Amino acid sequence: MATPVTLVYTYMSVKRVLRNTIRKEKEENRVTEPLTETPELSAKYAWFFDLDGTLAEIKPHPDQVVVPDNILQGLQLLATASDGALALISGRSMVELDALAKPYRFPLAGVHGAERRDINGKTHIVHLPDAIARDISVQLHTVIAQYPGAELEAKGMAFALHYRQAPQHEDALMTLAQRITQIWPQMALQQGKCVVEIKPRGTSKGEAIAAFMQEAPLSGERPYFWAMI
Repeated sequence: MATPVTLVYTYMSVKRVLRNTIRKEKEENRVTEPLTETPELSAKYAWFFDLDGTLAEIKPHPDQVVVPDNILQGLQLLATASDGALALISGRSMVELDALAKPYRFPLAGVHGAERRDINGKTHIVHLPDAIARDISVQLHTVIAQYPGAELEAKGMAFALHYRQAPQHEDALMTLAQRITQIWPQMALQQGKCVVEIKPRGTSKGEAIAAFMQEAPLSGERPYFWAMI
């Protein structure tokens, strides 16, 4: 598989890109300035898009996020132009991604790759044993109550500790998450913007992209992952 090119950009630059004609290829493996141009469609590429902060603006609460219609329309046009070689990659669940992408339906990877709907519509999910999920949930609910403003988001096989409304608790929540991964070594940390997540070890957006790249029409193409990191 070709090495993925990670495009680092702002939400506003994505709006410009998706409504403009695609003209010019970025040759660098990483673009560190706001992106204003994208690889041209004369060559074949596999397109992967993160959501929060990329296709949609980051909001104070995840439930407030909306993907604008023109962005969704641009994605659909790009998917059609690339013969379906496009997928969404996110820390959100697939259920959330589908809701945010309506009326369109794209291949997806959710929960940092712990769940994936492949190019043929088949679902792949990393399951966490019920007893472990229950015990982790109990511990997190008990402790997070000590930190007003922090929120726990349970995703089934993963857990997100949000502190956007209470940034003073970042260190305490990181310590809590680290303790969970010490007790259950099959879990790993994933830090994001004002959130720390506890997810099954070995899952990642990169692994999800690698899995997609084994599937036609994505296989054999050069992957481009658009994300704000």
